[in-house]
Amino acid sequence: MKSYRFLPTLIAAFVTVLIVSNIASTKILVLGPFTFDGGTLLFPLAYIFGDVLTEVYGYRASRRVIWTGFACLALTALTLAIVDALPPDPTWGLQESFHAVLGQTPRIVMASLIAYWAGEFVNSYVLAKLKVQTAGRWLWARTISSTLVGEGVDTSVFLAVAFIGIFPNDLLWAIFVSNYVFKVGVEALFTPITYQIVAFLKRVENEDYFDRDTNFNPLILE
Repeated sequence: MKSYRFLPTLIAAFVTVLIVSNIASTKILVLGPFTFDGGTLLFPLAYIFGDVLTEVYGYRASRRVIWTGFACLALTALTLAIVDALPPDPTWGLQESFHAVLGQTPRIVMASLIAYWAGEFVNSYVLAKLKVQTAGRWLWARTISSTLVGEGVDTSVFLAVAFIGIFPNDLLWAIFVSNYVFKVGVEALFTPITYQIVAFLKRVENEDYFDRDTNFNPLILE
């Protein structure tokens, strides 16, 4: 792969957003008419990073970053699970609090990983295909369209795997609508900033990749 100046920084920021969002998602928030998990405050940035990566560096580079994020999320979840399971020092006294916040159930961990994997790959695939079809025009339409699809997949998969049979259907629907509207709204709001970042990276990296002959299989790394 071609060496890029800012790609490592983008990867680090992307992975940080994923991990922090995953930890923050253990709290359910209510803000006005919206009900959503705490990770929703930051997680939309992951899709913005995904858009920038695919738009500038192409689907192949984005695929590597998505798998890097997946591995880091899995390591985070595994580490927290092991720490939670190990016996605490008797004088510590905060085991119940630690378990309540960071002792995520295997079902929620699995939901997070599957939803992230599916949503990010769908987002990247849609954006890459639309870029070729539009000859690189209408970036705003492409980023919002890919987010509409990717966030829809991500949110619905996570809620289905994590909470069906646990939360009542009306609460699940309220969380889905709130999450989806908020995430897509953030993407739309940040569109001018996305334009500036993409233009800057294309200029300094001397790259504007079009996935005309790309193998879009998400399971390969090449």
